[in-house]
Amino acid sequence: METANDTFHRICPVADLPEEAAVRAEVDGIPIALVRTGDEVFAVYDECSHAAVALSEGDVEGCTLECWLHGSRFDLRTGRPTGLPATVPVKVYPVEIRDGDVYLSLTPKN
Repeated sequence: METANDTFHRICPVADLPEEAAVRAEVDGIPIALVRTGDEVFAVYDECSHAAVALSEGDVEGCTLECWLHGSRFDLRTGRPTGLPATVPVKVYPVEIRDGDVYLSLTPKN
């Protein structure tokens, strides 16, 4: 739900996001990794908390995004690491689907 302090930005049509893959978007200078799994779209900060490399270049498996460099895995719903060496969560951003388009808030959930 949009509030006065929480602006949602239109990113792209859902159809432009490949299934089970990460795509990089930059919104107001913030790098975001977008992932579509089925009917859901997730958005996390596009930088591994362990090695500061782009998560959008990693592999997606279900609701997990794996960093390509050292194999850290992050839960797309919570941002929490589910595999070492990362121990610090990444930010997760609210996503809404409106009329077939992806909208994103830059106010993190966590």
